[in-house]
Amino acid sequence: MWEAESWTAPKRIAFSQLLIPTGESTRTEYIMSRIATLPVIRHARRSEYGHTNTLLVGSPGTAKTSICLMYTSRFDPEEMLYKRINFSSATTPFNFQESIEAEVEKKQVKTFTPPGGKKMTVFIDDISMPFVNAWGDQITLEITRQLIEYKGFYFLSKDERGFFKTIENLQFIGAMMHPGGGRNDIPHRLKRHFFAINMTPPSQKAVENIYGKILEAIFNPKKYSQEVIGMRPFLIDATITVWDAVKRRLLPTPAKFHYNFTLRELARVFGGIFVVASKPEFGVIKDCLNIKEKIRPELFLISLWRHECQRTFTDKLINYADKKTFCDMLDRVTKEKFRDSLGFEDEQLMTDTIFCDF
Repeated sequence: MWEAESWTAPKRIAFSQLLIPTGESTRTEYIMSRIATLPVIRHARRSEYGHTNTLLVGSPGTAKTSICLMYTSRFDPEEMLYKRINFSSATTPFNFQESIEAEVEKKQVKTFTPPGGKKMTVFIDDISMPFVNAWGDQITLEITRQLIEYKGFYFLSKDERGFFKTIENLQFIGAMMHPGGGRNDIPHRLKRHFFAINMTPPSQKAVENIYGKILEAIFNPKKYSQEVIGMRPFLIDATITVWDAVKRRLLPTPAKFHYNFTLRELARVFGGIFVVASKPEFGVIKDCLNIKEKIRPELFLISLWRHECQRTFTDKLINYADKKTFCDMLDRVTKEKFRDSLGFEDEQLMTDTIFCDF
């Protein structure tokens, strides 16, 4: 069992950039660091190759990119540099080669290395995304394989075209979704150069730990009253309950293929709460709202939470029947999680407040 590393909230919080370590992420980072230090194998016809590269494979919302960013953030810039490349269906071999060439400098006539002779880790996000042509090839991944396997590619300039450019001191990390359901796989000739790690969705305890720390950082005791701070566990429990119910009830079909509710939906709910909490005007919670009819801060937060759940989940649904199903689930969870614990009446809990930013 792996324990999550300790996390301290930064002074200035940017919600989209928060990276909270969990037991799963700590374990994966350890494996990645061990793989990166394995000795490579020498081949009679090729240069060095081996499992010094890591490929994270998992469904959306399993924190593949976040883990890679946490892992690379620990690099000593005096020894290891970092380059991130996002692949898409429009990425061409020229785009990839241009991105790599922009990060290296000449060491010898036809040999290049990262600046200062340092090593560089190249993180390729969505590595399986490049377009598959009529012959079943992903030509962008062929030049990627060439760089990994042969330590270089060919000059593109007219004067030196046809000569091989050697690039040293690179290692690679990749991230991709599970193939199938319209998503591409990657060629086995490329895949064999990576140590593949299957990423599973985090446990409920890990999810509670992630968002518990985020809400702890948002609702600082120096700024907010105990009524607001005391709402943290209720908000987390209620959000996870709604998310879990939606996943089980509103399943994807050919007409509703986008009905995939991952951890990103949880992030959007709490991200919306953060947007309001980060505004200077959010101090009105301590004054129970600066409007004609003042309400308790707990009820204000419940209204905000319901609004963000509706914007995250309801706005993704395509017909009124599904929207009614979700609204019934939201009402039921609101009553279960807040009525008895906080002692509010149903009429108070069902109040919907519209939030917008002009």
